[in-house]
Amino acid sequence: MPFITVQLIEGRSVEQKHALIKEISEAAIRVLDADPDNVRIVINEVTADDWGVGGVPVAVSRAKKS
Repeated sequence: MPFITVQLIEGRSVEQKHALIKEISEAAIRVLDADPDNVRIVINEVTADDWGVGGVPVAVSRAKKS
């Protein structure tokens, strides 16, 4: 039973997240020959303050670019 976790910085629309769940599920079914009823996808959203890249919170990096 595939259990796939996706972590994203918050801000995606519900439609985007639904599309992501659909596409990842289809890929897992195809590649792993998994039963569709057994594929589990979880999306964890993280705030930009709680996600860092290169030692800098994403919120700070975005603020500098604005």
